[in-house]
Amino acid sequence: MLGVVGAIAGKSTSWIQRLVFPSSALTSLLLLVISLLALSQPVDTLVLPLGLPGLPFHLRLDDLSAFFLLLLGAASLGVSLYSAGYFRAMENATRRLFCLEYHLFLASMALVMLADDAYLFLVAWESMALSSYFLVTTDHKIPDIRRAGFIYLLIAHLGALALLLCFGILQGGHGDYAFAALRNAHLSSFWATTAFLLALFGFGAKAGLLPLHVWLPEAHPAAPSPVSALMSGVMLKTAIYGLLRITFDLLRGQQPWEWGALALGLGLLTALFGVAYAAVQSDMKRLLAYSSIENIGILLVGIGLTLLFHTYRLNLLAALSLAATLYHSLNHAFFKSLLFLGVGSVLHATGERNLGKLGGLIHRMPWVAWTVLIGTLAIAGLPPLNGFISEWLLLQAFLFSPRLPHPYLVMMMPVASAALVLAVALAAYVMVKFYGIVFLGQPRETKLAQARDAGIWERLGLGWLAAGCLFLGLAPALVIPILDYVTRFLVGDALGSMATHNWLFLTPVLPERASYSPLFFLGVIASVVALTFFAVRRMYHGRLRYSDPWDCGYPETIQPRMQDTAEGFSQPILRIFEPFFHIEREQPDASTPRPRYREKIEDRLWRLLYRPLIRFTDRLSGGITRLQHGRIHLYLLYSFLTLLALLIFVR
Repeated sequence: MLGVVGAIAGKSTSWIQRLVFPSSALTSLLLLVISLLALSQPVDTLVLPLGLPGLPFHLRLDDLSAFFLLLLGAASLGVSLYSAGYFRAMENATRRLFCLEYHLFLASMALVMLADDAYLFLVAWESMALSSYFLVTTDHKIPDIRRAGFIYLLIAHLGALALLLCFGILQGGHGDYAFAALRNAHLSSFWATTAFLLALFGFGAKAGLLPLHVWLPEAHPAAPSPVSALMSGVMLKTAIYGLLRITFDLLRGQQPWEWGALALGLGLLTALFGVAYAAVQSDMKRLLAYSSIENIGILLVGIGLTLLFHTYRLNLLAALSLAATLYHSLNHAFFKSLLFLGVGSVLHATGERNLGKLGGLIHRMPWVAWTVLIGTLAIAGLPPLNGFISEWLLLQAFLFSPRLPHPYLVMMMPVASAALVLAVALAAYVMVKFYGIVFLGQPRETKLAQARDAGIWERLGLGWLAAGCLFLGLAPALVIPILDYVTRFLVGDALGSMATHNWLFLTPVLPERASYSPLFFLGVIASVVALTFFAVRRMYHGRLRYSDPWDCGYPETIQPRMQDTAEGFSQPILRIFEPFFHIEREQPDASTPRPRYREKIEDRLWRLLYRPLIRFTDRLSGGITRLQHGRIHLYLLYSFLTLLALLIFVR
C-alpha cells in the first residue's frame, strides 16, 4: 500500500500531492493496528510467484516481524503527519520525486521485516539503501551532501556484501535460501561463528556500530529532517531486527558465550564513543546523529547480555535483557524521531543548525520547545518518561549477571555495567547542553526574533511522538505483554508473568529485588510541586515580588554573547576524553589586530582507519589505470590470459 501511495504521488497533480503524506499517515496507522493484531497469531508463510526461476519470494509475519512492523507504523505515523506540512513549500517536481522515494523507503523497510527468504530479504535491503540514498541527497546540488550520500552508499553496500556471504554460509550448499531451510541447516561451530561475524558486520554497517559509524554523522545532517527521523528512528532498527533474526532464529542453538561477550564489548565501546562525540558537537543534527550511535551501542549491549544468559540457559534473565532491548528500540524510535523533527522545525524557522547562533526559542516556538522537552527528558533517561524504563530494565539484568557460571564474565560485568551507567549519564549531560542552548537563555542572533512556531501538521506529528514517549513511560505494564510474544519466540521465556502481576508496578523478576511505579513517581513529583507552590503562596500571603534576574553585577551591559557557548559547555568532556579526539586548534597571536581562536574536532577513527584506506585505494586504482593504453591488441591479450587462467582453475 505504501508503494501504491508513492506511485500515485509521482504522477499526481499538486492538490493530490497535498494528501499524500496524510494518506501515508493513515497507512502507517493501519500497519500499527495490523501488527498489534498479528502478535500471538498462528504463523503462516506466503509464497509469491515472483523472483528468479526456482527462487520465489516468501513472506512471513511472526511475532518478531510484527513487533518491528509495529515500531515502523508508530514512528512513521508521526513523521508522515509532520511531513505533510514540512514539505509543502517544496517545488512540484522535487516533491513528486521525493514522495515516490519516501514511500518506497517505507515499503522496503516493511518488506525487510516480512521477508522469509534470503533472496527477498536482500532485494528489500538494497531497495531500502537506494531509496534512502536518494532521500539523503535531496539537495544534491551541494557538494557536501553528495559526498555524504556517497559515503553512506559505500558503507551500505559493504554491509550488503557481508550479508550476502552470511546467507551463503547459512544455506550450507543446499541451494535453498528460504528461512525455513536455513533454520534446519546444521553448521559446524566454525561456520556458525563466521556467519554470526558476517551478520554483525553487515547489520553493524547499517546500524552505525564502531568502526562502521562514519556514514551516520555525515548522512543525518545532509538529509531533510523527516528523513533523518525515519533513518535514525526506524531504519537503524532494521539492522537490530536482522541481527536478532539471524542470531536467535536462524542460528538457534548455536550460540557460544564468545558471541555475547563480543557483542557486549562492541556495544559498550560504541555507546561511549557516540556519547563522547555528541558532547562536543556544535551542529544540532550531528549531535543527534552521534547520540543515535550511542543508543545503538546500548541496544547491542542488550543483545550481548541476552546471548550470554541464553547460552547458559538462564532464559528468564535472557527474556529480561531482551525485553529491555526491544523496549529501548521502541523508545528510541519515538524520542529520536521527535528530536529530529523538532530540530527540523528550528531549522525551518531560523535557517540555523549551529548551536552558537540559537537561543531563547522557547518564547518564539513554544509548541516545538515543550514537545522537544519531552523528547529531551526521555532520551536523557529521566523518570517517569520512556527512556528510563528500558535503561532501568537493562541495569536490572546486569544486577543478575553473577548468576553466570563463567568466572571471567562475572568478574567483568561490574566494569561493563559501570561503563553503561557512564554512557547514560553523559547522554543526560549532552541533552542539557542541546536543549538549554537552543531553547533557553537569550537569542544569540537578532534574526531569531522572526522565528515562528510549527504549523498544524507539524504540531500533529510532534504531538503524536511526544504522546508516545509519555505512554511508554507511564504504562510499561501494558507494553511488556506485547514484548512477551517476542521474548517467548526468541528465547523461550516471557517476562510479563512477573512484570505485570500488579498493573501499578513494574517488577522485572521478583518484588523483593526491585520494582518501579511510574504513576506513583509522577504523583510524588506533582505533589511536591503543588505543595511547594502552595507553601510559597501561603508564606508570602499571595504577594508577588519582581526583581531583575541575576546579571553578574553588570545590569547595564549584559549581552547574549555573555552566555555559555556550546563549545564552552563541552570543555569538561573535551578535557577528560581529549585522547579520543583529533583536535586542530588555531591559537590567537598577540601581534594580530583581531585575534581569533578556532578549534576543529574530527573523528580520530576516520583519520587512523579510513584515510589510509582511501589513499591505498587511490594508489591501487591509479596502478590499474596504467593497464588501459587504448590499444585493442593489448585488451585481446588480457582477455586471452583471463580465459587461460579460468581454464586452468576449472581443470
